[in-house]
Amino acid sequence: MFPLHDALTDTIRDELSAHDELIAGLLARRGITTKEDAEMFLAPSYEEHIHDPMRIKNMPKAAERVARAIDTQEKIAVWSDYDCDGIPGGVILHDFLKKAKANFVNYIPHRHNEGYGVNNDGLTKLAQEGVTLVITVDSGITDNEAVAHANSLGMEVIVTDHHLPTETLPPAFAVIDPKQEGETYPYRELCGAGLAWKLSCAVLAHGFKGREDIPEGWEKWLLDMAGLATIADMVPLTGENRVIAKYGLIVMKKSPRLGLMKLCKVARVDQRSITEDDVAFMIAPRVNAASRMGDPRDAFTLLTTTDEVIADELAKKLESLNRSRRAASGSITKAVHGKLAEQKSAGKTIPDVIVMGDPDWRPGLLGLVASGIADEYERPVFLWGREGSNVLKGSCRGGPGGIHVVDLMNAAGDVLAEFGGHAAAGGFSLSTERVFELEERLITAFHTLPPPGTDDRFSKADAHLTPQEATHTLLRKLSQLAPFGMGNPKPTFALRDVVLQKVSWFGKSEEHLRVSITPSLEDFSDRPMEGIAFYATRELGPSVRSLEAGSTVTILGSLEQDLFTRGQPVRLRLVALS
Repeated sequence: MFPLHDALTDTIRDELSAHDELIAGLLARRGITTKEDAEMFLAPSYEEHIHDPMRIKNMPKAAERVARAIDTQEKIAVWSDYDCDGIPGGVILHDFLKKAKANFVNYIPHRHNEGYGVNNDGLTKLAQEGVTLVITVDSGITDNEAVAHANSLGMEVIVTDHHLPTETLPPAFAVIDPKQEGETYPYRELCGAGLAWKLSCAVLAHGFKGREDIPEGWEKWLLDMAGLATIADMVPLTGENRVIAKYGLIVMKKSPRLGLMKLCKVARVDQRSITEDDVAFMIAPRVNAASRMGDPRDAFTLLTTTDEVIADELAKKLESLNRSRRAASGSITKAVHGKLAEQKSAGKTIPDVIVMGDPDWRPGLLGLVASGIADEYERPVFLWGREGSNVLKGSCRGGPGGIHVVDLMNAAGDVLAEFGGHAAAGGFSLSTERVFELEERLITAFHTLPPPGTDDRFSKADAHLTPQEATHTLLRKLSQLAPFGMGNPKPTFALRDVVLQKVSWFGKSEEHLRVSITPSLEDFSDRPMEGIAFYATRELGPSVRSLEAGSTVTILGSLEQDLFTRGQPVRLRLVALS
């Protein structure tokens, strides 16, 4: 079980001869097969690897329009999404426009009252307040009717979005979306906040009245928010995103942003050594909790305020909301598991696409639940709920099989009223009349799609390892490839025939697993290696509950530093067991 990946070809090995077998293999499996590409990947440079924003389609036009609005004190509205991409993106433009002394407001639609995207009522309100230029962040690319409505109110719109466009683009003054037809920019996987940062850089490069008062390089301080969103929004950490994420983490460690400092404090994250895991699993969920359980402006205000009392209050509020979010998500997850158990007990097989819903489920929580279920059952999951109308809203996740959920929804025809998203994650809405057709249509669509590529995350290892070889020296070597995330997974190692000295469960519902590992029964050392898995049954499968001390197992896992144990030893994050 857990064999190694195939050996490198002689040609690739020669190209990567500056690196040992492990690092060369890790690079090659990430598509990096030349000396030049390896140098860029291992040593991403802000000066050399951040592309000119003016190369993005329509960016010069957009930059000139924003600069003109700054010069004339035209009222600008920044319309951003309510998640941990849109909110940091809105913060970026807030900080930039404030620095540029622009006349502007930030608008974030309320998830529960307004829903996703640009809407007519919000635009009408902005027009009444004197807004004449709207800049969207992480939204707008499919809001053709709303953009036309803005035009009818005398407002021009600059759309910045990274979601997939429809056949017809919105009638905006300028559309900034690397996925639109005719884009020639070298890198097309930027997140919404990444594009907001690019727009800020472009306006700075274009120039405006007072530009000379802004120090050269000041825009680098905005990378804390661009990096936060790039990691949180699960876009590939490759190419330019890798540079933004790496330098974003550097800025986060030094950032004087009060809201970030307070968030780190309530989440028990050491800001001075913040990692991509801290961002993804500790910071981002608390930012997202604002819209899922309350008002997204709480997160926005937290990240923009200069008042320490307000920052402290809002950080504690987001911490409380995140606890409520976890409890509510756990309740929905339990209900989904219960329905799947009923199907099994009735002799039914789990369908190729899991589709479930309940009018009482809060749509803002369903993406989190769908992600866990999709990983556990290794298939696409579509979950729906309802909020304040007859329209049902839901989230979907593709799971580890590599199914493109937008392609899947496309193939399902007209059963959905609206849908969109990325390859691995999306959202949708449908009428109550069509909900009973949804499962059958998606399963039929699933079988019309070409089979996805093989996902060998849970079957192959990057190297074999013994507990004694899991050292800080090895961890430092692997850190060359960080930050890890989508498109750049953590390396995995197989520990063969190790003995579990101790097995324990912890957490409120004893959902997390901790094991102590030794090479053999004869080697019960004073300091066995620790392995850990959060939500172990979901991540490793239900059979993990039968593990006992003294069992001999083969483990697939990644290495990490345990920052909460004296001496900060290296431990395993468990990926699979056999």
